[in-house]
Amino acid sequence: MDPSKYEKYFSTDGFWSKLKKGAKKAGSKVIYSGLLLFYAVESPKTPLRAKVQVYGALGYLILPLDIVPDLLPIIGYVDDLSVLGLALAAVAKSIDDDVKRKAKSKLRDFLGDEVMSSKDIIDIDGQLVTDKDKDKDKDAAMPGVDLGK
Repeated sequence: MDPSKYEKYFSTDGFWSKLKKGAKKAGSKVIYSGLLLFYAVESPKTPLRAKVQVYGALGYLILPLDIVPDLLPIIGYVDDLSVLGLALAAVAKSIDDDVKRKAKSKLRDFLGDEVMSSKDIIDIDGQLVTDKDKDKDKDAAMPGVDLGK
């Protein structure tokens, strides 16, 4: 996926509009992933290269007509989740407790308190830890080289 193709489609208003309209239909995994990415972009810890990927992924999420149209029940967000997952892996090192806290707070606003104990949220948080560990292993293998910038 070429993120620059979708960067021009990202806007903060479009992002919030998409999430408000489609939160229940998209599901907690898509919404939480999108929120993590949104707040990661705002973080000064996120390198520019990762921000470009995030904008591309969020632009793809906003577009209603993509590889699998979001209008299709159940499967309409499968491709969006894949794109968001790739962007999360790229930015995992920049997702700290503050980013998670903001994303979870907004997720509660959209889907209620009970969503916080869902398997989807636990899975994403676990994957972030795994991705961070992979980044640490890469950094240890190549000291002095910063792959995130």
